[in-house]
Amino acid sequence: QVQLAESGGGLVQAGGSLRLSCAASGRPFSSYAVGWFRQAPGKEREFVATINWSGSNFDYADSVKGRFTIFRDNAKNTVYLQMNSLKPEDTAVYYCAARRGNLIATMRVQYDYWGQGTQVTVSS
Repeated sequence: QVQLAESGGGLVQAGGSLRLSCAASGRPFSSYAVGWFRQAPGKEREFVATINWSGSNFDYADSVKGRFTIFRDNAKNTVYLQMNSLKPEDTAVYYCAARRGNLIATMRVQYDYWGQGTQVTVSS
């Protein structure tokens, strides 16, 4: 079993940047593909980005392509989400999730473990 903890959220002005971290404990993180999801008030939790265990394959939601970058440091058991050119519509609670194996995935049901989330608020 793996435990996930997100950090790095906060309040930022539109156009600004934040870097979220997802730290894993319990098992070697390199055995898991990881995804980032977000949930805005009154909305469904939606896919943001995913990366395989080696960092060689990744995918993004269309709404964040070109602005967000997902990457990982397995030596530190951490996956990051670099968010640039933030918009008010990026405001949400951001969650990281892990799934066993090396395949990336874009659907919530494909993930086995979830963190508690970190709030990102983008002011206009």
